[in-house]
Amino acid sequence: MTITVRPYESRDWDDIRRIHDAARLDELRGAGLLEAYLDLEATYENEGLFDDDVWVAELDGRVAGFLAGSPGEITWAYVDPALYRRGVGRALVQHVLDRATGPVELEVLDGNAARAFYEAVGFEWEATTTGKLAGNEAFPATGHTLVWRPATKD
Repeated sequence: MTITVRPYESRDWDDIRRIHDAARLDELRGAGLLEAYLDLEATYENEGLFDDDVWVAELDGRVAGFLAGSPGEITWAYVDPALYRRGVGRALVQHVLDRATGPVELEVLDGNAARAFYEAVGFEWEATTTGKLAGNEAFPATGHTLVWRPATKD
């Protein structure tokens, strides 16, 4: 089982769309917001998927997940639900953290099981806010800001 992380290429679109659409259902189900579901095709432009770097993880040569963001923020992170708990998410997040020069933050919906994963890799809770759901602003949502900080050198 080999996981590699590489930059997104346009040929990856169908794979990341399939992955997002399946994993987003899990994310929203955990947050009690399943009725707010919109597919990637309907949301990627307004939510700025390609505004920053997009990375793809391959598991044994098959696209298994993707992550987008800037050096200080993870804005998208999805893994194929059929491949949960195989190290794909960890490889994507570690790829970003290895390049970080300062804190990295992300938002996770209240009730999303991914929060425990992020905390296990070193992110810490910083704030909780309630507002409109990104991507489908007709729905209110509660999210948690989690922040990872590089180790300080003494």
